[in-house]
Amino acid sequence: MPDAEAPVGRVMAQIAMVMNLDKCIGCHTCSVTCKQTWTNRTGVEYAWFNNVETKPGIGYPRRHEDQERWKGGWALDRRGRLVLRSGGRVRRLLSLFSNPDLPGIEDYYEPVTYDYDTLLSAPAGNDVPVARPRSALTGEPTAVTWGANWEDGLGGAPEHAGGDPNLGGAWAERVRFEFEQTFLFHLPRLCEHCLNPACVSACPSGALYKRVEDGIVLVDQDRCRGWRMCVTACPYKKVYVNHATGKAEKCTFCFPRIEAGQPTVCSETCVGRLRYLGLLLYDADRVGEAAATPGEQDLLEAQRGVFLDPSDPRVIAAARRSGIPEDWLEAARRSPVYDLVMRHRVALPLHPEYRTLPMVWYVPPLSPVLDAVDAAGGDQDDPDHVFAAVTRLRIPLEYLASLFTAGDTDVVGGVLMKLTALRSYMRAAALGEAGGEQEAALRAVGLTPSGAEELHRLLAVAKYADRYVVPAAHREDAAALSALENRCPVEGAGEPAGRTVSLGIPTLRRTPSEGPA
Repeated sequence: MPDAEAPVGRVMAQIAMVMNLDKCIGCHTCSVTCKQTWTNRTGVEYAWFNNVETKPGIGYPRRHEDQERWKGGWALDRRGRLVLRSGGRVRRLLSLFSNPDLPGIEDYYEPVTYDYDTLLSAPAGNDVPVARPRSALTGEPTAVTWGANWEDGLGGAPEHAGGDPNLGGAWAERVRFEFEQTFLFHLPRLCEHCLNPACVSACPSGALYKRVEDGIVLVDQDRCRGWRMCVTACPYKKVYVNHATGKAEKCTFCFPRIEAGQPTVCSETCVGRLRYLGLLLYDADRVGEAAATPGEQDLLEAQRGVFLDPSDPRVIAAARRSGIPEDWLEAARRSPVYDLVMRHRVALPLHPEYRTLPMVWYVPPLSPVLDAVDAAGGDQDDPDHVFAAVTRLRIPLEYLASLFTAGDTDVVGGVLMKLTALRSYMRAAALGEAGGEQEAALRAVGLTPSGAEELHRLLAVAKYADRYVVPAAHREDAAALSALENRCPVEGAGEPAGRTVSLGIPTLRRTPSEGPA
């Protein structure tokens, strides 16, 4: 939590998302509806602004998490300053026309269509006509060998899972891919709309920008010159190039819907109801310092330290001075994202070690704990046995830690223990058997019975209005906002890291009509 006595700096608002991975069934409805809404046209056939990956697996594009290869995100130089992994201005200038750190179409997949005319025009005969695949890029016959969701259901299979960049370190030797020992879970991914976006700072033409009013990162199609530095700089590889227009495109966080107070399409259509949308208030003056935190495992707490308590009178006063409307402040107080990230602390960011301060967070999946207790010969009613089983779950703590906490297994273990205690207490309460042992387990993980019921309602049975708290945009403030200089939040903080991050590129606020195509 931020220091209660620390002065409140420049307060800004950010729309953010949390996903509860325990509820993701891998149906890909979010991917399909996003595809139909945003990328159903020529030039972006291969692009999936939202995709669902099976973990462990190599992902889409292949091995996108291998930053030694792709040079995405930020790093610290010898003086502790933030620098892009893809290099400074000189290196990017030298590679402007030949960037070696770009995934190829084979890393994404070659999009295909099918020769449907064969089915319609084939003459009568004894053989059944076949619609053969053709490349959507060249029109030539091709073979289907890879796709955005190719690994769906293959998590744990040695053909692909062994290439997962997260399976590094000595602990990975304990992971076995035999059928009875394998594990998998689904990981939906979209643009993280980071507080410290590497793509914005890497763009030579200033086409990418972070909106001052809600933090959504967009591409100005008029400014984009197709240099593709943003593709390299994004460590999540969620910026794509439209091969028909030569322009960069990315997830827009469905900003027209957000401005109307509606959730994103992927959230609206999610079958598992695993997504939460809400507003977070943060101190923009702390962003550069947080991103430059030396220890990678300290980045999570550093990012949490940037967020502000929307109920704090000092924060409310500072937010009003920054021009944040009253209904937005009320939305921040009701935000399910704030509750999951800050109050209950069960949501974690994806790869905080990239130092982009991502704003899409995840509640990690919890393997069947009681099965692990029984396998170890323990007592399901003994909290000590249950908590000990968390370290022996089917999904290794080390693997989850490599995804969400830069390798800190204690933090992931703490979240899973909290979720375990919550399940145990709510199950006992439903049976009328909640007693001292369950309450003691709650206290051990920092929960009270009332807090457990609140968290249970949020994670398990939250209604639509509780999952999506999205304040509508204020059109009457558009003129005032357009007069502000909308810079990357770390710029102008007065620290060396801030100057390194900004690269001197002004990112003035654009109107929605000038956003992505």
